[in-house]
Amino acid sequence: MNIENIEAFVYVYHYGSFNKVAEVLFLSQPSVTARIQSLERELDIRLFDRLGKQVQLTEKGRQFLPYAQQLLQVYQKGKQHIQRQRTDPQELRLGCTVSASNYMLPELLPKLKHQFPGLQIKLTTAGTDEIMSKVLNKELDIGFVRNISHPNLHSVKFYEDPIRLYAYADHPLVGQKEVSLDLIVDHPFVFFECGSLDWLRIHRLFQSLDKPPAIEIQTDNAETAKKLVLNKAGLCFLPGLCVDKEVREQLLHPVDLAGVASVALQTNLISLNGEQSEILQFFLANRSGHER
Repeated sequence: MNIENIEAFVYVYHYGSFNKVAEVLFLSQPSVTARIQSLERELDIRLFDRLGKQVQLTEKGRQFLPYAQQLLQVYQKGKQHIQRQRTDPQELRLGCTVSASNYMLPELLPKLKHQFPGLQIKLTTAGTDEIMSKVLNKELDIGFVRNISHPNLHSVKFYEDPIRLYAYADHPLVGQKEVSLDLIVDHPFVFFECGSLDWLRIHRLFQSLDKPPAIEIQTDNAETAKKLVLNKAGLCFLPGLCVDKEVREQLLHPVDLAGVASVALQTNLISLNGEQSEILQFFLANRSGHER
């Protein structure tokens, strides 16, 4: 069924004249007549009774009218929706690790909205493997993940976050220039485990010692670990992004370890090769505050 025929039918009912509809639709009168006749043949009914230059609906025409109006309305709404999509930015589906969600995107997303006012953002928090899979399957557009590589993904370094040992303000180790590993194992520990391969380097720090550290609480949540340290439950290795505010307020203090090489967690931006280049460029241009 031709939507133009439906349109002609609804307009003829509204204006009551083939000539008037021809003017409104910028058609010839015979063209309007041909559209109505075509629709009548498809439905195998007569839609109008012609009374001189005026027309009125037949009984069958009145029965069909609400369906024709509904069809035309749905078509027009669909057409408007498609036209809006051509001019408005599409929805951006972001995937990110917990640390990126908590400490980085709350600062970046308002800037992104300022740059792209019409952008609709949907944020999903998950692990690196799940985010990578969703980007590959086109369920997500961009991911903030740990350092990975894949032949079908564009992956670029976004920031490195140093992992350091932190203590609460009046801990006895605060203020000491460098502390040996032998000394810290005598103090209670909170251990935050983020699941990254880089985190294994923290475990290796203690392998050469005569006794293991006194780990009293283990957690996989950085915020929980930080709050435990603030409540004097023990020392803890934490990413720098997690404790920026508390360090500035001198509620937490880094403890420098003698002879220990730096350890950092790297976060990458990933997307399908060749896609989302404009958004990626925005994130890379605004990463300065997160580079360590």
